[in-house]
Amino acid sequence: MMNRREYDIAFVGLKPGVHEFNYEILDKFFETFQQQDFTNCHAQVKLLLDKKSSFMQLKFEIGGDLMVTCDRCNNDLKLDLWDEFNITVKMVEEPELMNDEEGDPDVFYIGRGESHLNVENWIYEFINLSIPMHKTCGYDNADGPQCNQEALKMLDKLEGDKPAKPDVNPIWKGLDQFKNKKD
Repeated sequence: MMNRREYDIAFVGLKPGVHEFNYEILDKFFETFQQQDFTNCHAQVKLLLDKKSSFMQLKFEIGGDLMVTCDRCNNDLKLDLWDEFNITVKMVEEPELMNDEEGDPDVFYIGRGESHLNVENWIYEFINLSIPMHKTCGYDNADGPQCNQEALKMLDKLEGDKPAKPDVNPIWKGLDQFKNKKD
């Protein structure tokens, strides 16, 4: 995949200290990536880069909203995004070797001769990580206008068709006689 220049940070010219970068992420951003499970993304990414002599601390603050499909009723659901992610970027002699061997996903290595840092893949990854695994309208809003009422009726009907559970598990049948017995 080709890196887009607007996500390159020329950190060599930056003075030590904290620097802020802001990105507005819309659906167009995701066109170069695989197909997404969401649409209508309106995300804001605030990146705080704290430059030190041999490393940088990056703090990504993700905010905004996007549309997902409810896992329960299959309707569109507007989802608010809010999350923070931290990455430490260290400058070393052999970055490829260190990135392959390092077990910490929050540490990334670059060569000492590098002058730019591309944050495009991290933005993509962090927006996707901000989306919960289970996306539903919420049980407290299940009767709200956003829920697909026909799908909810079908779920209720299917749940009602289940055989009734026995009150007593037959495996414990003979043990009732010992329940209130005193020594």
